[in-house]
Amino acid sequence: MRMSVRTPWVVLCVLGACLPLPGTAQDGTIDSSAGPLRVETVADGLEHPWGLEFLPDGRMLVTERPGRLRLVTAEGDVGAPLAGVPTVFAEGQGGLLDVALDPAFAKNRLVYISYAEPGEGGASTAVARGRLEDSALRDVQVIFRQTPKLGGGNHFGSRLAFAPDGNLFVTTGERFKFEPAQDLSNTLGKILRIRPDGSIPADNPFVNRRDVAPAIFSYGHRNVQAAAIHPQTGALWAIEHGPRGGDELNIVEAGRNYGWPLVSWGRHYNLRDIPDPDTRPDLAQSIYQWTPVIAPSGMTFYTGRLFPTWQGDILVGGLVAKAVVRLKQDGKSAEEVERIELNARIRDVVQGPDGAIYALTDEDNGAILRLAPEARAAP
Repeated sequence: MRMSVRTPWVVLCVLGACLPLPGTAQDGTIDSSAGPLRVETVADGLEHPWGLEFLPDGRMLVTERPGRLRLVTAEGDVGAPLAGVPTVFAEGQGGLLDVALDPAFAKNRLVYISYAEPGEGGASTAVARGRLEDSALRDVQVIFRQTPKLGGGNHFGSRLAFAPDGNLFVTTGERFKFEPAQDLSNTLGKILRIRPDGSIPADNPFVNRRDVAPAIFSYGHRNVQAAAIHPQTGALWAIEHGPRGGDELNIVEAGRNYGWPLVSWGRHYNLRDIPDPDTRPDLAQSIYQWTPVIAPSGMTFYTGRLFPTWQGDILVGGLVAKAVVRLKQDGKSAEEVERIELNARIRDVVQGPDGAIYALTDEDNGAILRLAPEARAAP
């Protein structure tokens, strides 16, 4: 199967100011703190793409929320859906979610996917892994299932991030049920830490406590849809959706309680009260929060060479912001410094092997966008 690839067109700059992109995201030139950026559509026709991962050969694995995993070439040719993907619960925010490569992918060809899994009682977040072949995932195994399964279509998470020690972090949501995020007997509203085969690391914070789910690494989370490993410290940084206000950026520490729904920087949608104050000394505090919300989804620490002034910065997808949001960070704190407006819901942000920034648009006709410095003509 092939989908369209658009040829870039030039947007004229008048008096040095680049014209903004009208309507939804499309090819053109936009302004940024790093100078004019070229926005190119690598591929489109994707139905609500959710996660993107680059293969060593430059091809991309892309998930579509309805339950399809596709290979996309660097030239933008989109392959037919790969066989072997488990059945997904594709309702509301549920569906096929993130994708990640095993750290030893070059040897074992293992690919990990997170998804909303249907079952008795409703659905919950699950993680499966399989061996990638050109047309399929083979020998697929489910290595994690969130419990319990519940009705409704909200708050599944979910991002996957491999730590330097080889363990896998799995972010989740509390399925819009509030209190389970504080209940250590379940895996709702938690960040989990498992080995690549799904077994439990011996040094997980609650591994020796009775009546506690041993995969739990941290708890008190609402709906974590952005996560990445800090390139210097190796710590997991994660961003979760707040209610009406209060999206939170957290440095995730073992065994800590991040407060939901005991406290929040935001207010709920008139269904219930959230107690003041916004945080408490006994709870882990976010290092940055957004009110109004950006609706964060997908993040990366930029380490490429195309944008030298952005080295080490955090790039976050904004669904409500319709932008890539850039933050400066020093390993302990962070602050937003720029929004790269794209006029489309941005579901994921990934650094490509070429140092360019790749973004997924969350639309019925979703696209893979490539952002790079505009080439300057030789004098």
